[in-house]
Amino acid sequence: MSKDRYRRKRGTPEPKLDPAMRVLKALHSAGTPEELTADELEKQRRNQEVLGNLVAPMNGMEWECTDIDGISAAWMRLSRPHKKKRAVLYCHGGGYTSGNLGYSKVLASKLTQRTGFDVLAFEYRLAPEFPYPAALDDAEKVWDYLMHLGYGARDIVVAGDSAGGNLALALCHKLKAEGRMLPGALLLMSPWTDMTASGVSYEQRRDFDPMLTVEYIQAVRKAYAGDCDLKSPLLSPLFGDFEDFPPTLIQVGSHEILYSDSEQLRDRMVEAGVTCRLEVWDDMWHVFQMFPLKKSSYAMDSMAHFLLEEL
Repeated sequence: MSKDRYRRKRGTPEPKLDPAMRVLKALHSAGTPEELTADELEKQRRNQEVLGNLVAPMNGMEWECTDIDGISAAWMRLSRPHKKKRAVLYCHGGGYTSGNLGYSKVLASKLTQRTGFDVLAFEYRLAPEFPYPAALDDAEKVWDYLMHLGYGARDIVVAGDSAGGNLALALCHKLKAEGRMLPGALLLMSPWTDMTASGVSYEQRRDFDPMLTVEYIQAVRKAYAGDCDLKSPLLSPLFGDFEDFPPTLIQVGSHEILYSDSEQLRDRMVEAGVTCRLEVWDDMWHVFQMFPLKKSSYAMDSMAHFLLEEL
């Protein structure tokens, strides 16, 4: 598609969202940099918990809370009998500064509905109170918990949206560096893969993205990464070694400033010989899978089909 499509004049109104969409937009993003104060973050986190519990499609499913060595977590399961050989480890988004179990319910329920797998969501520690590597350390702790339950590494699918996609990839890089087995597959929704923001989409789509701003990305990056090297694969997974990574499905909306993060990730994975599919969903925005749309439903179906093909 033409790059000129995204060169809108500054000041052009963003695409309008209906009331339900505005609620989910508020659920997903922590807002502008001016709002990244302790009070505003606490308000955002509370709202995410409430709104996520309200909008998650829970018909035919059970939500079982648990504690993993001090980490709050929960299993999303089908109420009816089902096979439990495989599971999904879901890493929520929120710029590493927000997100919780309530937020996680929305995509965890959709993943369970479509795949039939039990989905484990968890509350990793958030920045700025707990900057890098707190979230990554928590993710590995939850991974170890699944291993102790008796799952094989290849029986686990790691899924993540936005910063959760970053965390899913960083976890794989960390496991690989430690000589450990990697998961059976990766499902990445609008993953944040490059904290250096080197991709062209940050400029091309900055006036067309109804969900995220460059300023927001910069603010949450500072809160999480501080003065660390942004090219570290544990912060910007794009710059890591992808040899032997598991089959990966990447979904991204055409209207995202993070579009390049997905496109470049696909290129790097293919160069490394990894089975990787990039799906670009026209006229969609950041983590559109959370929204009550037909395309969201089709996208979740595509994830299930991908796992059937690869596992």
